[in-house]
Amino acid sequence: MTVPVWFLMVPGVVSLDVTGPAETLKLAGGAFALRYFGPEESVMTSTDMSISRIEPLPDRLPAGSLLVVPGVHDSATCFDTPQGIAARHWLMRQQPDIHAQRITLICICSGAILAAKAGLLSGVHCTSHHEVIDRLKKCDPAAIVKENRIFVEDRGIWTSAGITAGIDLSLHLIHQLCGSQTALNVAREMVIYFRRSGDDPQLSPWLRYRNHMHPAIHRTQDLLVVHPEQEWQLEEIAGRVHVSPRHLTRLFRQHLGISVRDYHEQLRIAIAQQRLQQGEGAEKAALSAGFSSSRQLRRALQRWQP
Repeated sequence: MTVPVWFLMVPGVVSLDVTGPAETLKLAGGAFALRYFGPEESVMTSTDMSISRIEPLPDRLPAGSLLVVPGVHDSATCFDTPQGIAARHWLMRQQPDIHAQRITLICICSGAILAAKAGLLSGVHCTSHHEVIDRLKKCDPAAIVKENRIFVEDRGIWTSAGITAGIDLSLHLIHQLCGSQTALNVAREMVIYFRRSGDDPQLSPWLRYRNHMHPAIHRTQDLLVVHPEQEWQLEEIAGRVHVSPRHLTRLFRQHLGISVRDYHEQLRIAIAQQRLQQGEGAEKAALSAGFSSSRQLRRALQRWQP
């Protein structure tokens, strides 16, 4: 059976919040029928691309539909335009069907803010892009907002982080509705090596320690992320980035608050966790990430447990 998917389009919609999930679902072999609707016949997106032939707001959606609410480039203003208000009022009227799980609500990025404004997230575990988390909390203090999550599901309501997280969520939905092999085929077609899970952090080790301007640290990070599974020695790394081992250690402590070894280990842990989520055994996942054994991986995980 083909699942109808409805994208709610308002002016200022983030292009990738629409096209990312849409392309992902479209590649699932005809399992999903995509439709685009909203208060106006055409909208201007975040990339100044005009999308037209948008269907008008229906009274109700068919049972079993997926309702996708993408984010906008400025959630502080776009959702308070006449079109944004019309979309909010329409969402409010869909509340009985959403809470009865007759239709499934999927919010991408700041789309969760529009859902919160419509009263759909009260008492619901949810998330959004890390830059608008505070705004989401203010829109509905009764929402149970989870920080630094890729996506969250609560009683048939899905919310995700920003931009590419919509692709992760779409792959997860394909996995649920069409099976793991279809999801894997789509991921391969899209050249996405790993599917992130909802529990993965938005700010992974690949990004968390990049908020600095020191060129020697960036050179070190670039070196390690290319081959994190390699058994790097501090002296070799320092030689590659043209500083002394002592100075490199001091730079990492000063700018990142961790050691070179700890940064390297976090990269390895992230790889191992991704492989485990893809169904690999503990030993294989550990070896692929550069650990000597699954036992060494477990010890590393224990060291970084909060």
